[in-house]
Amino acid sequence: MNIVDVIKTAAAFTWLAAIGLGVLATVRASRHQTAKGSSSSALILVIVAAILTVLGSGLVYVESNERGVVKTVRAGGVRPAALEPGLHWILPIVEQVVNYSISNQTYTMSFLPEQGPTSAEDSIRARTKDGQEVIIDGTVIYRIDPAKVVQLHIAWQNNYESGIVRPETRGAIRDAVAQYGVEEVVSTKREEMVQIITDELVNSLSKNNLELLDFILRDIHFSEEYAAAVEQKQIAEQQALQAALVVEQKKQEAEQARQEAQGLADAAVITAKGRAEAVVIQAQADAQANQLLAASLTPELLQYQYILRLAPGVQTIFIPSGNQFILPLPGMPSTPQ
Repeated sequence: MNIVDVIKTAAAFTWLAAIGLGVLATVRASRHQTAKGSSSSALILVIVAAILTVLGSGLVYVESNERGVVKTVRAGGVRPAALEPGLHWILPIVEQVVNYSISNQTYTMSFLPEQGPTSAEDSIRARTKDGQEVIIDGTVIYRIDPAKVVQLHIAWQNNYESGIVRPETRGAIRDAVAQYGVEEVVSTKREEMVQIITDELVNSLSKNNLELLDFILRDIHFSEEYAAAVEQKQIAEQQALQAALVVEQKKQEAEQARQEAQGLADAAVITAKGRAEAVVIQAQADAQANQLLAASLTPELLQYQYILRLAPGVQTIFIPSGNQFILPLPGMPSTPQ
């Protein structure tokens, strides 16, 4: 409660007290009792109440987030400058003050009634460049230009929200949406479209003594027909993607099977080559051994080995002079020369 409210409250209580004392004085007078004290007190209270009433009517307190427009009966109808925050004096009865808030204000246009100032659906229906209808929810954050409060009052008074903010925003949104196709509105060009709307609102609100602080594109809806078409398209795309994944999986499985078969074949070839090379090496070793063995054999050695095979335990053999061996030895003629 500011000082002006205190003065007005005090004035009201003083008037009540003055009236009460006046009634009391009248009652005493009707009973032929002395009422001089009550009458004097009532008169004093009336004077005090009148003074407080005049002060309360003439003093105006403007809050820090407000500006006061002074309406007057003099030429022009308003004072040229708005009242700044603080305590001010105006002429009672002749002048009145209308306070305007310069704080940030929001105006929301939404498909859901409870999100906006109206009790009905208030979203914006617009047509894209390719003829599709989109439904847009948006919020405008703005404030009154503190330096232009008087001009705003003269032009719009308290109707600036319904007279400027709402229609200018709806028009800017429709103009921007009409520049793009529906796919661009919801994806690639959304930020660009928001910037166009913002720039347009900055200019239009500024011309009407308001300042745009921000524009928020809250949501984009579609007509039921287009939403159904989009859903069918998405289903078809998902099915095609799933089919492509299945094909790719089959390709990968086939490639894996081919690689496994190739690996088995390569392993079999390597095994066969290894076995063949082992046989060749063994044959070469046997041939070299046979060559070495053949080179080491002499007739005397053969005879000695032959005799050992006949009787392993015989240490001495007597052979008559001029007679041949009992059996012919390998490599020796069977008859004497």
